[in-house]
Amino acid sequence: MLVSEQSTMAIKAYQDQAEQLLKEYVLADSFVPYISVVGGILACKMVYDLTQLISSIYFKSYSNLSRMQGVEWNNRAISTIHAVFITVLSLYFVFWSDLFSDYQLGGLVTLRTSPLSTFVLGVSIGYFLADIGMIFWFYPALGGLEYVVHHLLSVAALTYAMLTGEGQLYTYMVLISETTTPGINLRWYLDTAGMKRSRAYVINGVVIFFSWLVARILLFIYLFYHVYLHYDEVKQMHTYGLLLVIVVPLLLSVMNLMWFWRIFKGLKKTLAKRQ
Repeated sequence: MLVSEQSTMAIKAYQDQAEQLLKEYVLADSFVPYISVVGGILACKMVYDLTQLISSIYFKSYSNLSRMQGVEWNNRAISTIHAVFITVLSLYFVFWSDLFSDYQLGGLVTLRTSPLSTFVLGVSIGYFLADIGMIFWFYPALGGLEYVVHHLLSVAALTYAMLTGEGQLYTYMVLISETTTPGINLRWYLDTAGMKRSRAYVINGVVIFFSWLVARILLFIYLFYHVYLHYDEVKQMHTYGLLLVIVVPLLLSVMNLMWFWRIFKGLKKTLAKRQ
């Protein structure tokens, strides 16, 4: 009986020690960013492989694609899933969570953070690193210089917000703009599938136009207005963080306006052909 009790106590002590090690090293706040980044990269690889497998079984046109088209098909599946993931969580943090609420008495809004908000940023960094790696590997087939600049700016801003906890609110505001990505990718899929003259293609173009207007034009105006209202808090950030909060959104706004002009001309051309 005594031996049994000693064994039980030894097992319990081992379990407690294992749980303590798990909390201190694997799930510690200092490790969350790195684990989430690696997890994001591995998730991209998994989605790429699953897309390749599922598409080869359920999409007959997939086997007729060129090698580069097949790579882009799989790559766009990754960006679509990341866009849905990051848009949902960004909307939650910015508009529904109390983390960044003006009514939350939790210190400066520019310094608020949580394990979940940090983890999500790490996953997104993992995606951008994986995607820019593919862009460089197949350059310029998956995107030109503008995509490289966009991704490098995104990685810089996300990494700073993740590691320092500064400006996470504004980082998530910018990430809401990823809501336009599924529509852009669907447009490519429809074009590749030979459905450029279909009604679905036209509807998709209209949806892209309005979603881009809201998520990449009006939302950025709201971001700058929010910075203006909370400038007393924003100016207390480190210089690098202050530059990322103001300069990066400004540069992205210029790029968004350029792309919006292309979308407008493309939609106008498509609608003209339908008449």
